[in-house]
Amino acid sequence: MDEPIEWLADGAPYNPRFGDRYRSEAGLAQAFGVFLHGCGLPQAWAGQPHWTILETGFGLGLNFLAAWSAWRADPERPARLHFVSVEAYPASAEDLRRSAAAFPELQPLADALATQYAGLRPGVHRLRLEQGRVLLTLAIGEAQPMLRELRCRADAVFLDGFSPARNPDIWSLDTLKAVARCCRHGTRLATWSIARAVRDGLAQCGFAVQRVAGVPPKRDRLEATYAPAWTPRLRPQAWPDDVPVARPGHCTVLGAGLAGACVARELAERGWQVLVLDAGEAPAAGASGLPAGLFSPHDAASDTLPTQLSRAGARCTAHLLQTVLRAGEDYALTGVLERRLRGARPLAGADDLISAAADPDRLQAAGLPPDSAAQWHALAGWVRPGRLVQTLLAHPAIRFRGGCRTSRVQATPQGWSLHDAQGQVQHRTPLLVVTAGIGSAPLLAMQGLQNVRGQISLGPCPPALPVPAMPVNGHGHFIPGVPSAQGPIWLSGSSFVRGDTATELRDDEQRYNLARLQVLLPATAQAIAEGPAPAAWAGVRCASPDRLPLAGPWADGLWVLTALGARGLTLAPLAAELIAARLHGEPLPVPARLAAALDPRRLRPAP
Repeated sequence: MDEPIEWLADGAPYNPRFGDRYRSEAGLAQAFGVFLHGCGLPQAWAGQPHWTILETGFGLGLNFLAAWSAWRADPERPARLHFVSVEAYPASAEDLRRSAAAFPELQPLADALATQYAGLRPGVHRLRLEQGRVLLTLAIGEAQPMLRELRCRADAVFLDGFSPARNPDIWSLDTLKAVARCCRHGTRLATWSIARAVRDGLAQCGFAVQRVAGVPPKRDRLEATYAPAWTPRLRPQAWPDDVPVARPGHCTVLGAGLAGACVARELAERGWQVLVLDAGEAPAAGASGLPAGLFSPHDAASDTLPTQLSRAGARCTAHLLQTVLRAGEDYALTGVLERRLRGARPLAGADDLISAAADPDRLQAAGLPPDSAAQWHALAGWVRPGRLVQTLLAHPAIRFRGGCRTSRVQATPQGWSLHDAQGQVQHRTPLLVVTAGIGSAPLLAMQGLQNVRGQISLGPCPPALPVPAMPVNGHGHFIPGVPSAQGPIWLSGSSFVRGDTATELRDDEQRYNLARLQVLLPATAQAIAEGPAPAAWAGVRCASPDRLPLAGPWADGLWVLTALGARGLTLAPLAAELIAARLHGEPLPVPARLAAALDPRRLRPAP
């Protein structure tokens, strides 16, 4: 639920929970004078590949908007700006817009932010702006536990929040210790508070604190630098990561499917020269050649790691598609209606469940019975995977080479060598990312990966065919109205056959798809059954034993992204971003526990 805000007679936002204003009378002058200038910005970030600001207390986003504005105006700005902030009680997007209206120069930025500022349940959320060059990571929850979930190495810290008297927890020693764990030696910190407890707490945590002239009407403010006299003891999985921060150079991605294309693009945009190798003669020759597929979050009865992953993944995919593809032709952000069939477990904390009483029009548009229960996913839709792969690889820093069958990879003093079936060296590279699906297992002596065959059914969408107005899933899926050269088509499925690597089309799996569609959308299934036999497409996916992807380091200079299963469109862009973030020492786009759960080294053979 959005945090209630009151608006005072002078136009200032006021929080009744804490009995305090969101900003001082100085407003934007405080954001620039106290926080940005107090941390030496924008001068300090000049020429850096990326810069990370950590903030306690996002509030109505004024400090973020000011930092974003300064980044935009600076010709020496870093290539990528990370802004990481915690907020226990997020306000609504409309209140965010209303607050920024007092500063016309920030209004366009606030409007752009507000379009993504939705669906912020407790947890870590990554919002991508400026085509992914400005990344806002919002940790929704109490400051101390959320700071523990973050993995970031801050270059600057904005210590903000309601006054220590009104909100003591966010200024407590434990919170300051959590902030310090996210700092590097030399990180600068700024705050408007000069409370003695804050000064003492910062000093105890290793900051050299200085009291300086404030921004009127305040007389003083604090600046501090993280310079502990001791060597900080790192917690497990804390920064620095257990892999060294990489410098862009030449690298190789093995596999030109969706996973490989996403990784290649993330690395290319960080300055790498990327060679993509694949056994096929063209990209997307395997499961990524699916005519069209769904991306959508998945909710469960409890807020599990896979549930959190799918929500973050759908947000990431939606942003990527809007950035690189043509809406209506290559993808459509239609939203997806997930039908909750009788006997399904209830969803914990879901606030977007709909029923005939709550949203009869949407149920009717989907062709569902009036007594149906369903869940609406706004950040969801369909996409052509092959088109996405081609577009991602069409980057000047990426080269593709097909017809390369790699049978073995071997560590060398200079990196990794790739060998063909005859043992000859095909290629040498200092950094290798393996995205070869089930083929990753023999290359890396990886245990537990499984083949999963899937067949979909598809056919034309004539006007008389009763199809829903949006994709529907929940017992299989149905995608209506995907453009094709012969007119709009529908797709439905898919089968799920473990351990099967064949790709021939099978009548029994066509019947299986139609039987599931009969449960999901009875009228649509009946009309399809009475018409010409549908066409089909089959491919083979790769899954891990715990059904979570593998995304992370495998050995020094060797990384892995595979085992996306049936959710590649939802998870591949996020998993690739996670790999790029870990490689470059950037803030992670997911909570620390989730990043650890995706680490591929969990499948290493026992010594």
